[in-house]
Amino acid sequence: MLPDNLGYLFEDALKLYPSAPAVFQGETVLTFEELDHRCNRAANHLASCGLGATDRVAVLFNNDYRFLECMFGAMRLGAIPVPLNTRMSDEALAFIIEDTDAKLLLAGPDMGARLSGIRPRVAHEMAVITDAAIENAIPYEASLELLSPRLPRRKTQPDDICMLPYTSGSTGRPKGVMLTHNGQLWNSDVIRKAAMLDDTDRALVAVPMCHKNAMLGAVKPLLLTGGSLVILPGFNPKDVILAIERYRVTYLTGVPAMYKLMLAERDLLAQHDVSSVRYALCGSAEVPEELLREFRDVFGAPIAESYGLTEGGPVPLVNTRWGLKKRGSCGVEIPGSEVKLLDEDGREVLLNEPGELITRNPGLAKGYWKRPEATAEKFRNGWLYTGDLLRRDADGYYYFVGRKDDVINVAGEKVHPKEIEDILLRHTNIKDACVVPVRHELKGFVPVAFVSEREKGRTTEEEVKAFFLSHGPAYAHPRRVFFMESLPLNATGKLDRPKMQQLAAEQVVEQV
Repeated sequence: MLPDNLGYLFEDALKLYPSAPAVFQGETVLTFEELDHRCNRAANHLASCGLGATDRVAVLFNNDYRFLECMFGAMRLGAIPVPLNTRMSDEALAFIIEDTDAKLLLAGPDMGARLSGIRPRVAHEMAVITDAAIENAIPYEASLELLSPRLPRRKTQPDDICMLPYTSGSTGRPKGVMLTHNGQLWNSDVIRKAAMLDDTDRALVAVPMCHKNAMLGAVKPLLLTGGSLVILPGFNPKDVILAIERYRVTYLTGVPAMYKLMLAERDLLAQHDVSSVRYALCGSAEVPEELLREFRDVFGAPIAESYGLTEGGPVPLVNTRWGLKKRGSCGVEIPGSEVKLLDEDGREVLLNEPGELITRNPGLAKGYWKRPEATAEKFRNGWLYTGDLLRRDADGYYYFVGRKDDVINVAGEKVHPKEIEDILLRHTNIKDACVVPVRHELKGFVPVAFVSEREKGRTTEEEVKAFFLSHGPAYAHPRRVFFMESLPLNATGKLDRPKMQQLAAEQVVEQV
């Protein structure tokens, strides 16, 4: 039976395996009992600073077990933690803190420089709890040691807000997403079942813990099932390979760019034992066939793809661990999740036709914090209108096509950037590709491509154009092709399309 409060996510594991390891971080090992005590002490620390039910507390950490105890500790009080993405600018983080009226800011001991940039931008009064060298800060660890590891259990309602993560704001100001206790417990439970995770599994967490890829892809299902976490401060392919061997990691979660960088470390992989890996989950972008094949050859394990967004469950579609998997597919609807694909007139599309994905499931957000208009636009009659275009095949598997906002109208022809990218990636020397629109005097907009090569300097712009024209429609061909060492990623590991669109606009594009 699931708890009523996400802050007590691992209470079954605590009863069954109190002395089993829950977290590994460097030389630190925390058992479930120790993690529970630290969560309770964190809750008592927050309460002693005046935090109570429904109060917001901003949480600013790089990957660290203290991030977990601060998040879960706040939830146990009924307070609402606001996880901050350290990759965002000081201006964006200050905006989030003000937007939530956060009463407290909890920060890691290495966040001194960031706090110095953020604090002057926040207008309202706010206490800062950190062991960083910051004036007037309330100490964290020293205070924790003085507090009781016991905490009175607080009853939580199923639709109470458990946390308030913010979107990256790639299309405007970041928006707070109101996630509920019941919804996040439901989704965590379904994901652990789909991945068939158990108490023998050990997940590596190298992606930012503030993001759903880490929290729902690893942290929540592993702690719920009684498995353990290996926390790295960030992603470095060499450190990941060494950690897999050292801790006998069985489960990985990440994005395609991470797995590509790991596989590029051929010499290191040959020197270290990574055979403990049983399974890997991948989100945020499609996994190329070559990557799937190479990963299985090296690690002896499959990669499963999924689809999710913070507001949407977060994961309504997933490939299960066993059974049919289709390359490029986001998987099938998870139990309890309803999904439809609609055309521009609101009618369901036919098989293999692209349509906007809408979903209805227990994990949907309650809406956007202080954004009634945005909430009314995206959440309608119990359904979330995602703005993402997908198609569905005859077996019920879904495939991501692109964003509605990304569709390029080339003289009346609708072009999906991802379809162009998929064709470009068939070229034997193209490693990554991103397509964005640029204005055209006659056609309105036309596509432009950014690519990175496997062997630098072996391919020309004209060769890439000719390759596309031999495999795709002429109206969709990229009018310019720009070569880059590597394509820029945003804070969540996805291709930074707005940045590349800006780069394209700044280029001198003649007669495109």
